Amino acid sequence: MKILRKMLDKQAPMFEKGGKFEKMYPLYEAIDTFLFTPGHTTKKASFVRDGADLKRLMFTVVIAMVPAILFGIYNTGYQANLAIANDFSKLGNWQTSVVSAIGLGFDVSDILACFVHGLIYYLPILIVTFVVGGFWEVLFAAVRKHEVNEGFFVTGMLIPMLVPATIPLWQVAIATSFGIVIGKEVFGGVGYNIFNPALTARAFLFFAYPGDISGNGPWVAVDGYSSATPLAKAAEKGMDALTANSHSWLDSFLGFIPGSLGETSTAAILLGALILIITGVGSWRIMASVAAGSFLMSLIFNSTDSATNNMMAMPFMWHAVLGGWAFGTVFMATDPVSSPVTETGRMVYGFLIGVMVILVRVVNPAYPEGMMLSILLMNIFAPLIDYYVVKAHNRKRMARYVS
Repeated sequence: MKILRKMLDKQAPMFEKGGKFEKMYPLYEAIDTFLFTPGHTTKKASFVRDGADLKRLMFTVVIAMVPAILFGIYNTGYQANLAIANDFSKLGNWQTSVVSAIGLGFDVSDILACFVHGLIYYLPILIVTFVVGGFWEVLFAAVRKHEVNEGFFVTGMLIPMLVPATIPLWQVAIATSFGIVIGKEVFGGVGYNIFNPALTARAFLFFAYPGDISGNGPWVAVDGYSSATPLAKAAEKGMDALTANSHSWLDSFLGFIPGSLGETSTAAILLGALILIITGVGSWRIMASVAAGSFLMSLIFNSTDSATNNMMAMPFMWHAVLGGWAFGTVFMATDPVSSPVTETGRMVYGFLIGVMVILVRVVNPAYPEGMMLSILLMNIFAPLIDYYVVKAHNRKRMARYVS
């Protein structure tokens, strides 16, 4: 590490003010602070001494995502190998050719084979996201003359988790550009954006290229293989369709179902939620209030006649393990920038997201997901929620002082 430190220090004058590559300083600083602790410290009061800087907070989120990432990679390979095992004529894309070439085969009981197969799909998406997103981050940092913010590292890890493994890489590049530039940089960068950049990227894909991110085609990484997600099956044919297709609640909770790369395993996502709550990085109030809002809305619909709408009969325990409900609750809704800053506001915000996601899933059966749109909608109202919470608090203080 000392050798690496000396090498970076030797190159520093070329990137600092007056150096040959002065305009590229944000790129140098990003690499330096990624490898080592930032060397800048606060010199004057007032400040708080705390070891939890922005970089540590961002990396805590990434660590919390690791269980969902690892299982998502494995499940991608598992679902593909399961489809291939049922019909070997489905072989044909370059990823399965690579798996064949390295001799791993398509045995669903072989954990390594499933993991490597999924990794071959996941890595290209991740690389494209970081290359394209990193380009925009460095460009805006250079133009605005500020450091590259660590927030992009989280966004870059989130975007691949929100898309199916079969997503075309050129669409990933366009969506990442849209999420970073339109979802964040046009508002002023990290700390000023009103929308979650990763969800903005996914929303762009959903509305611009719906055929590659919805329907029955994209969810299993095998050419020509079509399989609806359990949530779509329930919306179309009712709860009986889940048991008819051998989708048990436990399988859905563990994540052995088709879906986006990081959204299938509620169990892995809960491990991440535990890390975020223990470290204080993620708001448990938002998570709990999303669950409360969804539970209440599910009960209301469960008590009505479901003859004309299959989704009305779906209980909360199924809503929580299908689609992006768990991933959105833990990693999307708790985004500290686009969510309220007041504790009461966070509870109201989360509760309304929970209510909205069930409303979208049930009332609009053509779009059975709902989590993405619910969070983006409430991102808009987050400042307004904070405004009225602070206003109500000030009114109580004034009344207390008068009395």
